[in-house]
Amino acid sequence: MRLLVITHVPHVHKDGRYYAYAPYVKEMNLWFKYCDTATIIAPLQSEKHTVIDAFYAHNRLQFVPVARFDVLHFTSTLQAFFKIPKICIQLFKAMQKADHIHLRCPGNIGMLGCIVQIFFPNTPKTAKYAGNWDPNANQPWTYRLQKWILNSTFWTKNMNVLVYGEWKNNSLNCKPFFTASYSENEIVPLEPWNPNAAFTFVFVGALVPGKNPLYAIKLIQNLLHQNCSVTLKIYGDGPLKVSLEEYVNTNNLYQWITVMGNQSSEVVKKAYQSSHFVILPSNSEGWPKAIAEGMFWGCIPLATAVSCVPNMLDFGKRGVLLTMQLEQDSKEIFALLQDATKQETQRKAAAYWSRAYTIERFENEIQLLLQP
Repeated sequence: MRLLVITHVPHVHKDGRYYAYAPYVKEMNLWFKYCDTATIIAPLQSEKHTVIDAFYAHNRLQFVPVARFDVLHFTSTLQAFFKIPKICIQLFKAMQKADHIHLRCPGNIGMLGCIVQIFFPNTPKTAKYAGNWDPNANQPWTYRLQKWILNSTFWTKNMNVLVYGEWKNNSLNCKPFFTASYSENEIVPLEPWNPNAAFTFVFVGALVPGKNPLYAIKLIQNLLHQNCSVTLKIYGDGPLKVSLEEYVNTNNLYQWITVMGNQSSEVVKKAYQSSHFVILPSNSEGWPKAIAEGMFWGCIPLATAVSCVPNMLDFGKRGVLLTMQLEQDSKEIFALLQDATKQETQRKAAAYWSRAYTIERFENEIQLLLQP
């Protein structure tokens, strides 16, 4: 089978290998197990790959580079006007040769893929919508356009659209789906918490305004002011890293809060295993990987009620749904820190839920999607 993958994820070419963001690549390597040849259409950049990147594992892989574009400003929109026709031609030619078309959305390249796939109603297709599928979410018009095309059984045929969560008014195109990071053989009994140890919190994600890492710091700061024994480690990188470090130092929080930067998946895994809580006060998510991974290791999740998060946390039974009201959230977390029975109930419920979504189950679902 000839599998075509269309994605906005930027790639790096080094020593005959193509590198990209590791969680995405690891997932695609599962898809590639069930195809004879794989073609990837994506942007190619000149930067070096980093510790959070991985390479594809397939010996018959073709990479077709396309230009990156956006429609955020007048100048970039004007430039996109000249780039889009060539990209569409590249997509059309690649789709003509494909036995299965796989779109990665939302993204600008995925948006063009959504449009061009209309001309191939008989070709089996899947689309992984990795963002928030909530129809009421406040999103850019390009995201709403992709969702509308993919959900339409008139414009999009022979397609499984993989979305996070279950939503009203979904068409037959849509299939609730999930993501997995860990294997069944990694499931081990949860270690009992040391009642005398400080409570450890972990934040994992890009250090950007949409993830609100400063809010996580302020929550810990509030708990420290209430004489709680707590610490926070922040894993990730981004434009806010310097300002977060400055805030920690200015407020003399460096003894309890550490910005760790980007680290390998193994380092992050050990951080989950040694933490009590995983926190993600994000404005928008698809499948919040950090929350699901932390829950797998028995971390109690603290997350905003976006996308499928309320279902993941069973509406507060498996963790705390953050309101983004600092005093209110601090009060609820403080109460949880005083309740050892509730902690044990929630961490066990969190792990039980997350451990149902293993790599083995994920791969089996992918195989079913690719069957002719």
